[in-house]
Amino acid sequence: MTSTERIYSALVRRDRASESDLPAPVRADVPRNGLRLVWANALQSSGDQAVNASTVLPWLFHALGVPAALVGLLVPIRESGSMLPQALLTPLILRVRYRKWVFVFGALVQALSVAVMAATAALAQGLTAGVVIVVALAVFSLGRCLCSVSSKDVQGRTVPGGERGQINGLATTAAGLVAITLGVGIRVLGGEDLDAGRLAWVLAGGAALWVAVAWVYAGVREPAGETPPSSEGPEEDSDDEPVRWHDWFVQTLRLLREDRSFRHFVTVRGLLLVSALSPPFVVTLATRSGTTDLSGLGGYVIASGVAALVGGRLSGRLADWSSRRLMTFGAAIASVIILVLVLVVSLPGFSGESTWGSLLFIAAYFLLTLTHTGIRVGRKTYVIDMAEGDLRTTYVAVSNSAMGLILLVVGGVSSLLALLGVEWALLFLAVLGLVGVVSGGRLPEVSRGRGPAPGRP
Repeated sequence: MTSTERIYSALVRRDRASESDLPAPVRADVPRNGLRLVWANALQSSGDQAVNASTVLPWLFHALGVPAALVGLLVPIRESGSMLPQALLTPLILRVRYRKWVFVFGALVQALSVAVMAATAALAQGLTAGVVIVVALAVFSLGRCLCSVSSKDVQGRTVPGGERGQINGLATTAAGLVAITLGVGIRVLGGEDLDAGRLAWVLAGGAALWVAVAWVYAGVREPAGETPPSSEGPEEDSDDEPVRWHDWFVQTLRLLREDRSFRHFVTVRGLLLVSALSPPFVVTLATRSGTTDLSGLGGYVIASGVAALVGGRLSGRLADWSSRRLMTFGAAIASVIILVLVLVVSLPGFSGESTWGSLLFIAAYFLLTLTHTGIRVGRKTYVIDMAEGDLRTTYVAVSNSAMGLILLVVGGVSSLLALLGVEWALLFLAVLGLVGVVSGGRLPEVSRGRGPAPGRP
């Protein structure tokens, strides 16, 4: 056994039966490819912490004096911008036999975008700085879109079922360590008075991480996919291009209409946004209740990092056992946390200024982030396991494009309800999550897990 195999076997509980189904050359490269995917995904997740649209960028906008109206565009552009174009870009991606190069290109696009943000943070101020960073974030999201579609396919080609969730979990754990380190560093560097110049260095570090992601991913040994349509000849390809684009959108609509299992997964995924959208409302509720313990940027980043560190490895193994149960169980916990929080905050005499009141908000924020880690790893693993080949790529692209629209709708409704009171927005998300739990319980099982859950005899 080589050193690479020993390290991989120590980190990942291997599914020998699933590995035996792979072609011999692919099977021999599983340990090497698995470690590279862990390393690349960890670097990618670490880069995300440096350009987090929920923490770092809003704090940077405050330091640069950017109008508050632009702050509200950050999360929608970051999330929807990386999802909506996927169905449109998939016909182009399907032409590429080695999908890892699509990922490498997307990673370099993100590196360049973050470098532009860092330069802007160092050199510009006010509205100009805000507009440039928002545009750079939109380009960043396009690069992330390419990585999102291609990475699922590369992982499906190079890693067997039963090990994919653990790779996602290991990467999340590693990113958690980086987030904790970053959060502590931010607190040491300036805490609540962190200026734009220091944040520019944080962004520059993020750009370097994305370059490293591209370099590591380029070394993955990916088997060739199906022959792309362009191999039929340039003249025929040129003549058929409009028809193929039209056919693609027709097939996309047909997929959502006729593929019941896939449509069910997209619906459930849309209902499980409770853990993704509720943390900012929890922070808002905390500040309105008088607590200040969550006010520092470093505190937010540290809490997210600890959640990723605790939940990453466990979520990976649970996802390989049953990604369906991991998603639905996580959403159930998140909904209950929100309901309990709203109930306690509504009690007469409650004050966020008290020690136990502050601890309540901190615990709720941490637990919601923790459950989101599990739901995220679970739904990534589920969509990889539910299909093979180009159908997997299509599933990822169509589901993410649909989620981009759903995210805008659910986010818009919750924001409108927040005008009546933050509690109403949280209750809406909790109810949505509980509906998702019921619907998710009827999803077909696609994981290769056998026997009892991890940790049970």
